[in-house]
Amino acid sequence: MLGELRAEIDEALDRFLGEQARKAPDECVPPLVEIVRDFLAGGKRLRPLFSACGWAAGGGDRGDPAAVRIGASLELFHAFALIHDDVMDSSDTRRGQPAVHRVLARRAPGGDAAHFGVSAAILLGDLCLVWSDELLHGAGVAPERLHAARSVLNTMRTEIMAGQYLDLDPVAAGDELEGAWRVVRQKTAAYTVTRPLQLGAVLSGADEEVVARCAEFGDPLGEAFQLRDDLLGVFGSEATTGKPSDDDLRAGKWTVLMRLTWQRADASQRAVIRRLHGSADLDTGEAQRLREIIRSTAADSEVEAMISSRRERAVSALGALALPPWAEAALTELAGRCAHRAR
Repeated sequence: MLGELRAEIDEALDRFLGEQARKAPDECVPPLVEIVRDFLAGGKRLRPLFSACGWAAGGGDRGDPAAVRIGASLELFHAFALIHDDVMDSSDTRRGQPAVHRVLARRAPGGDAAHFGVSAAILLGDLCLVWSDELLHGAGVAPERLHAARSVLNTMRTEIMAGQYLDLDPVAAGDELEGAWRVVRQKTAAYTVTRPLQLGAVLSGADEEVVARCAEFGDPLGEAFQLRDDLLGVFGSEATTGKPSDDDLRAGKWTVLMRLTWQRADASQRAVIRRLHGSADLDTGEAQRLREIIRSTAADSEVEAMISSRRERAVSALGALALPPWAEAALTELAGRCAHRAR
């Protein structure tokens, strides 16, 4: 079922982007459309899949093409977020391919290619945001339901911007474990699972009770998703994740994993963390030293336990949603993918 849904979402994206290329106001746009196509090719489509299940939770028909277009609009929003995220993190790669700002830098007409790439990527990310809204409003949903869903959409957008800011400014987030949890909840958790579910549900006519039950499933699973991301950012294989495994350590990200490590570390271990975590020149051996400290404090095991308990809480909440069998099976499978993924 998930494979079939994903194929339908991919088809909707392809059709929409083809339309943007055909009706482009200037000849500079079609090549940008192709960059977006290439970027979207490696995505997991989690948010569209969750929104399709939310559509079912609200009583929507599985075969309604509006549900697919809603999901496709979320994937374009996700593209906007990732393109900008890679700019902010100065990431070289995404999904095993050059990040969009690196691709665009190769097309610089002259001068500072890196600056051109970043500037063009900001514009292309903004374009994906605009297209996301265009696709949503052309999905074929009644105006009153679009209006009802506006609060969910606005909340999702504000949350991810706040989370991105907190990720950039650890002082604003705070230097304790709760600060790391703020980043998790604002930047990723709700945006990955809860809001897509709720958006699909509201657009199909769900009442407030169903919307609240979506959060009972989505909130813990979204946290599990980000906790897994934290582990992959330190212990994942670059060949599998598509990103260098030392990036989070080099960037000095104060994830839940690193906050737990800091809490449990002794004085000598903290001295090493102070010296190496966030070092722009971090080498392979130094990164391995940080990993050894994380393991010695059992912070990684604690995060694994958090992931498992949150997945279990999410799955146990499914019964309250009164889903059709296909949607319940899909959400159960997605819960496993989010918690135990390798990329």
